[in-house]
Amino acid sequence: MARIILVTGGARSGKSAIAESRTLGLGPEAVYIATAQAFDAEMEARIAAHQARRGPEWVTHQEPLALVSALDATDGKPRLVDCLTLWLTNLMLAGRDWQAAGRDLVAALPRQSAPVVLVTNEVGAGIVPDNRLARDFRDAAGVLNQWVAQAADEVILAVAGLPLKVK
Repeated sequence: MARIILVTGGARSGKSAIAESRTLGLGPEAVYIATAQAFDAEMEARIAAHQARRGPEWVTHQEPLALVSALDATDGKPRLVDCLTLWLTNLMLAGRDWQAAGRDLVAALPRQSAPVVLVTNEVGAGIVPDNRLARDFRDAAGVLNQWVAQAADEVILAVAGLPLKVK
């Protein structure tokens, strides 16, 4: 079974940089499965900053919805999925069944032959959102994170750029 690592934390906690370092530590080349979609200039800039930080040892595979297919298609090298919360957002906005997709992801992780590092946001530590969509998203992210954490061999909490081993 492959090594499954979940890296979680708040916004700008350093989780992506920690996950990138961990992934490259698992092999000389890696696949970056990007779930983000650039719907505006600000998001384009965020994606460009992530891409600029990565070197030539990365192959980027863009997949906003079909994450399990992307994992299966790229198996063989260590993979980094960045990030589960953007994937969840994409699923919810597309009207997809996020619970079925999340269960499919959890079922797919043990069959991977190469390591998978997954990044997710810890969104439940803040205030209760003031609208239903935001509360539904917060709740769904919490459930998805719990499912993936249970399946993971290791869970890391990123705080101020530092990795704290949780599991």
